[in-house]
Amino acid sequence: MNKTKELFIISFALFSLFFGAGNLILPPYLGLKSGALWWLVTIGFCLSAVVVPILGVQAYSKLQGTMYDFGKKVSPLFSLVYSFIIYAIAITLPSPRTASVTHEIAIAPLFDSSPLNTSIVYFGLVFLFVINRSKILGIIGKWLTPGILLILLLIIGKSIFFDSTIIGGNSFLNPLTEGVLEGYQTFDGIGAIVVGGVIIVSVNLRFKEESFEEKRDIISKAGWIAGLGLLLVYTGLIFSGATFQSMFDTTISRSNLLKSISSFTLGTNASLFLSILVSLACFTTCVGIITGTADYFQSRLPRYNKVYFVTAFMSCALGLLIGQLDVAKIIQVAIPILIIVYPVTIVLILLNIIPSKFNSDFVFKVVVYTTIIFSIPDLLNSLGYGEEFNYLTSWIPFTSLSIGWLVPALVSFVISNFLERYWLKNV
Repeated sequence: MNKTKELFIISFALFSLFFGAGNLILPPYLGLKSGALWWLVTIGFCLSAVVVPILGVQAYSKLQGTMYDFGKKVSPLFSLVYSFIIYAIAITLPSPRTASVTHEIAIAPLFDSSPLNTSIVYFGLVFLFVINRSKILGIIGKWLTPGILLILLLIIGKSIFFDSTIIGGNSFLNPLTEGVLEGYQTFDGIGAIVVGGVIIVSVNLRFKEESFEEKRDIISKAGWIAGLGLLLVYTGLIFSGATFQSMFDTTISRSNLLKSISSFTLGTNASLFLSILVSLACFTTCVGIITGTADYFQSRLPRYNKVYFVTAFMSCALGLLIGQLDVAKIIQVAIPILIIVYPVTIVLILLNIIPSKFNSDFVFKVVVYTTIIFSIPDLLNSLGYGEEFNYLTSWIPFTSLSIGWLVPALVSFVISNFLERYWLKNV
C-alpha cells in the first residue's frame, strides 16, 4: 500500500466532506460586504470554519472513537443527549440545505425540474453512496474532490486577475466578528465531529494492520492538509467577492452573487461549470453527514446489523422533505440553534485536544455547563429578546459580539483546574 497516496486520498476526501453548500455561497458574500477589509473578515471566517473543524479532526485522531467519546467526561447522559442533538441538527439542517442549494444553483438554471424531483434523484444517489460504505473514501478522494478543486481554482484564479475598480469600503460594524459568525453557518465545527467519525471508520477499514499511533498520525496529517486546502479556498472566494464589489449591490442574495461571479470568471460555460461544482460540493458533504449519522447509531446498537441501513434511509427521507424549503429559510432557522450548540462543540473539541492532566471529568463538567449558561444571552439576542435582559448580561465581555460565553469558559477552565489541584485533593 502506498501510504503517501492513501494519505492524500483521505485528505482530499476530508476536504470534500467539509466543503459543502455554506462553504461555497457564504465566503463571496463576506468579501462583497467587507470590501477593503476582506482580509479581516477572512481571519474571522477561518477561525470558525477552518481552525475549529481541523482541531476537531485532531481531537478525533487522539480519541479514535465516536462522538459519544467527546462528551462522556461530562456524563454519559450528557454525551448521549449531545450526540443526539448534533446528529438531529446535521440531518435536518445542513443535509437538506445541500439539496436546496443544488436545485437553486445547479439544476434550476439548466433544467425544468421541480425541487421535489431534484431532491428525489439527489437523495437517491446519496443513499446509494452511503450504503456502499467501504468505497466512499476512495471515490470521493480520487474522483470527486479533484473536480471540485479544479473549478474552484478557475473561479479564484480569474478573480485575482480580474480588471476591477479599486475595492471599496466595508459594510460590517465588526468584520472580524461577522466572519466568525458567518463561519458558524458552514456547520463545519459541528461537521468536524460528524464527518470526523466517518474518517475514523474509513481509516480503520483501509489500515487494518496499522497501530493506534500510526492511524493517529495518518488522521492528524490528513486534517492539516485538508485544513490548508480550506484556508486557501476560503481566502480566494472572499477575495473574489471583494474584487467584484463595485459590480453588485450588497442586497444581492448569496446564491445570485455566486452565480454572477461565476459568469464573469467562467464565461459562456459558467452555468455548466457552476452546476458541476455545486452538485459535487453539496453531494460529498451530504454523503459525509448521513454516513457519519448511520455510523454512529450502528456503533451504539451493534447487535442490530440493520441499524446502519435504516438510519441512512430515514436520514435521506427526512432530507428530501426538508429540502423543499429554500436556502434562506434553512439559514434563518439554523442561526439560533447554532449560537447555543456551536460554543459547546468548540469547548468539547478544545478540552479533548489538550493534555489529559488539564481535562479531568471535573474540568469538563464545569467548563461545559458554564459555556451552556453563558450562551443563553446570545441565544436570546438572536431571537430578539436580548434587550429585555441587558441589565443582567451587559457586564459579560463580548456579549454584544455574540460570543459572551468565551471569557466565562476560559475563567471556568482556569478556576476548575486550580480547585482540583489545590483544594479538591485535600477535601
